[in-house]
Amino acid sequence: MTDTLKLLIADDEAPARSRLRELLSDIHNVEIVAEAKNGQEALNLINDNKPDIVLLDIRMPEMNGIETAQHLQKMIPSPAVIFTTAYDSYAIQAFDLNAVDYLLKPIRFERLQAAINKAHALLPKQLESIAALNPHRTNISIAERGRILLIPIADVIYFRADQKYTTLRTVEKEYLIEESLNHLELEFGAGFIRLHRNCLAAKAYILGYEKRLPETHDALLDESNIDHDDKNPDKHWVALLKNIPETIAVSRRQQRLIREN
Repeated sequence: MTDTLKLLIADDEAPARSRLRELLSDIHNVEIVAEAKNGQEALNLINDNKPDIVLLDIRMPEMNGIETAQHLQKMIPSPAVIFTTAYDSYAIQAFDLNAVDYLLKPIRFERLQAAINKAHALLPKQLESIAALNPHRTNISIAERGRILLIPIADVIYFRADQKYTTLRTVEKEYLIEESLNHLELEFGAGFIRLHRNCLAAKAYILGYEKRLPETHDALLDESNIDHDDKNPDKHWVALLKNIPETIAVSRRQQRLIREN
């Protein structure tokens, strides 16, 4: 870190931001480079301003502080995070056990100064331990050219596993992410269907199912496990998707989905 620490404040309450500005004005080696009202705005400003430290409120609309911290881990280097919170004792205990620095509101000057003096980037294990306080992300983050790109879960048509990477498909394009399909299913399973062992499709983007001959753009990931038509073994079930021409092959194991729909 430089002699002057660049700091970003993220809090949805204007009085809380004002209070932090007032306290920080008495700390000589700190420069406030930006302020944000929610996590998504904070990430955009962090991309542009590259702060050394982020004062991050936990309870914010659109994207809370814990999810924001999860996305920040993909930045290189990742800024130090100091959570600000009015959480209950159970959550505070989770922070204490994992040595994550936090400021309990109302924030005192001495405590703020001490936190800034010892600020450091979150360790992966620390973040993993407190992620249980925020079970579902609203976005998938991708590190791209030194910036964090957010893909809203609502825009994801499917996740498809391919060797060590997973492909995330939106209407506009595909992205490669380093997250396992099993982990994504545990987190987002309520909105997605496992059509095949290698593919999770968003329920909102499935138009229906039909039998058809194999085509090069079908997601035929395991031919031996595709549900073929006994009367016409060249045909198989596929899921039709909204807004894109691709289809996803439905495995024999998942053929019950067709009957249910």
